[in-house]
Amino acid sequence: MFTKSFNKILSLVVVGIVLGSCTQQERKSTEEAGVAFRAPAFPLITIDPYTSAWSTSDQLFDSPVKHWTGKNHSLIGAIRVDGKTYRFLGKEEIPLQPVLPNAKYEAWDGKFVTQQPSKGWEKSEFNDASWKTSKAAFGTPNTGETKTPWTTKEIWVRRTFTMPTINNEGDLYLIYSHDDDFELYLNGMQIVNTGNRAKTNVTLKLDKSLLKSDGQNVIAAHCLDRGGLAYVDFGIFKDSDIKPVFAQAAVQKSAKITATQTKYDFTCGPVDLHVEFASPLLMDDLDLLSRPVNYVSYEVVSKDGQSHDVEVYFDATPEWAVNELNQEVELTTGKSDNVNFAKAGTTEQPVLQKKGDNVRIDWGHFYLAATSSENNAVAIGDFSAMKKSFVEGGSVTSSDKEITAVMSNAMPVLAYTDNLHKVSSTPAKGYVMLAYNDVESIQYFGKNLKAWWTKDGQVSFDNALTSAAADYEKIIERCDALDSKIYQEALSAGGENYARLCLLAYRQAIAAHKLVKDPQGNTLFLSKENFSNGSIGTVDVTYPSAPLFLKYNPELLKGMLNPIFYYTESGKWTKPFAAHDVGTYPLANGQTYGGDMPVEECGNMLILTTAIANVEGNAKYAEKHWDALTTWANYLLENGLDPENQLCTDDFAGHFAHNVNLSAKAIMGIAGYGKLAEMLGKKDIAEKYTSQAKQMAQEWIKMADDGDHFKLTFDQTGTWSQKYNLVWDKLLKLDIFPKEVTQKEIAYYLTKQNKYGLPLDNRRTYTKSDWIIWTATLANDSTTFKKFIDPLYGYVTETPDRVPMGDWYETPDATQVGFQARSVVGGYYIKMLE
Repeated sequence: MFTKSFNKILSLVVVGIVLGSCTQQERKSTEEAGVAFRAPAFPLITIDPYTSAWSTSDQLFDSPVKHWTGKNHSLIGAIRVDGKTYRFLGKEEIPLQPVLPNAKYEAWDGKFVTQQPSKGWEKSEFNDASWKTSKAAFGTPNTGETKTPWTTKEIWVRRTFTMPTINNEGDLYLIYSHDDDFELYLNGMQIVNTGNRAKTNVTLKLDKSLLKSDGQNVIAAHCLDRGGLAYVDFGIFKDSDIKPVFAQAAVQKSAKITATQTKYDFTCGPVDLHVEFASPLLMDDLDLLSRPVNYVSYEVVSKDGQSHDVEVYFDATPEWAVNELNQEVELTTGKSDNVNFAKAGTTEQPVLQKKGDNVRIDWGHFYLAATSSENNAVAIGDFSAMKKSFVEGGSVTSSDKEITAVMSNAMPVLAYTDNLHKVSSTPAKGYVMLAYNDVESIQYFGKNLKAWWTKDGQVSFDNALTSAAADYEKIIERCDALDSKIYQEALSAGGENYARLCLLAYRQAIAAHKLVKDPQGNTLFLSKENFSNGSIGTVDVTYPSAPLFLKYNPELLKGMLNPIFYYTESGKWTKPFAAHDVGTYPLANGQTYGGDMPVEECGNMLILTTAIANVEGNAKYAEKHWDALTTWANYLLENGLDPENQLCTDDFAGHFAHNVNLSAKAIMGIAGYGKLAEMLGKKDIAEKYTSQAKQMAQEWIKMADDGDHFKLTFDQTGTWSQKYNLVWDKLLKLDIFPKEVTQKEIAYYLTKQNKYGLPLDNRRTYTKSDWIIWTATLANDSTTFKKFIDPLYGYVTETPDRVPMGDWYETPDATQVGFQARSVVGGYYIKMLE
């Protein structure tokens, strides 16, 4: 854990990454010396799994700000210079308006069958009189907007409609959701065929010539469920009639990323504008890390030696506080001490009533806030009217004290303006705060828990806002210092490209968790499996995430393990191996995953507990949970060497038996238990389990050997896989496997790399980014390490998928397979544990 005091570091600039606080001149020199760091998505506001907003374009103004799930969380910034307005943040994108509503707006009538229909079922003239009629959406019960349960393997759906009269100038779009394989026809013409894939809210521009303006139209769809959840929904939408107000964009000069901040430089006519998004996720200060307030800072300076009239504008929509746009919202304004704010939330306030993966928070309130002064104002009003007021006069005025709206019908905003008056060569600056008060954060075995920062409800949100404002300058200084520290340590450990990957991973990894305390005061740091299945506290997500927290605060890793220990020790989980998860986010009431991963999760819990002891220099945490650890170690002794048919953490690859890498994890877990016993003075136990691990390792070598490498499974020659689990033998100095084992593997892996990295194994060309770095860490020298890192860096900076960093992708072409915004990128920090 790093110390709580840092010396302020004025600046550190290395090839395009700004670190520390910089003067305008220093920033200018950075631009000249630097190289752009193109992220797949740039982190802007990163608080927790619900409040997480990103820019998905190279230029900050080229796309709307989006939640990590892809939904718009509109945040727009503009600057008015001598009466001319330039947009520098976000893009005005009014939600599409329903023409033929999907189930997110209203349940619709469709006809369906679950057995193969006769030929021509997709044609508009097909006679579907014998098909059943029911309400959509169709899917697994309690999934999405399901109205009609669908539990068979396949479903065929037909929807007949007459097109209403609409403005012919606008475009039309099909919005559809499916799980899994999906094909869709419009009046007999196939326009969607997904193959093996599940997607939600996909938007497809329609060829309007396929629609009949008079008479009946038919959308026909077929969906195949490959297991797990099932879902079918679709509708037709049109462009909004509202036109953009901020048409003129600024000129972006640079975009730079540090661990806690994203920084942009713009030219706006005769002035330069610097904007910073800061998430104070400081792991040596859990009160601050948990406080749900981020900062957007701005600084303006004249570049021509003249004085210019400058006003700054920000607005955000209540999209930040809803799951879907059809939910009614209420906007109000208020004041806490010297902080003015506007806030938005649903009128319903369904606290902790929704769970799942592609779900956004719809309880509590989103805040746009700023310290009050005679030059700034916070207000609520209409989306376009507020912008027009700023364009025309440089300010916003609104008589509204309260607004109630449904955003699919009318879009309101929370707005802020700051009149900087005459700006010359002396920089003028300010900041605005974006925050979220979720009231209740997690349900933990039946009890609702508040966020850590509330101190069990003793600290109010008003207190949090005013403290955030009072502490602003010191917090930014601390962010600068931490950013410099992390960059230097990552650069020293693995080189420039590795350091950049670590910087991009930092906020993503932390903000995929929620920090709370259990009723006994124990730390709970609960992850969400983002776009994976929505589980909370998943052990095999904790495992790859762990290195970041081992490096900078193992107390947070304990907070990730504590729920699993409690689940077992309370008797709520009775199996002789560790659970997979403790629920579906945000409800941590017990495992909801459909299957177990016995060897995987036992190995993970033992290895990570050993890693904590290794970092802290004592095994006190392990001693508290010795009975559970003993049960799991014994399970691995009996079942770990040659695992039966089961899942491992790479569960997308399916069940398979005799998994060589999973066996290595079991051996590491047993060896870890032996090391813990030794640290606790249990010498006989230590000798027994360490000896057993070494004996199993020798058996492993014989069973897995395939000449110049080791197999994927013990029973299949001519196969291979990444043996990333062996990294702990090196990091924990367990000395269970001969050094020749990993070096033989490393040499072989170098012959199997594709353009964007090393595949996971011989079966497919896809890979996992976290495991590549673990595998690379097995290398004995930095040159070899970088041979694995550079292709991975190429994936991150060249992938066509503009989403928060994905960890499952194709190595030939850098396309995303699945997963995004997950905490597992914390695993990138494993090289820094050497």
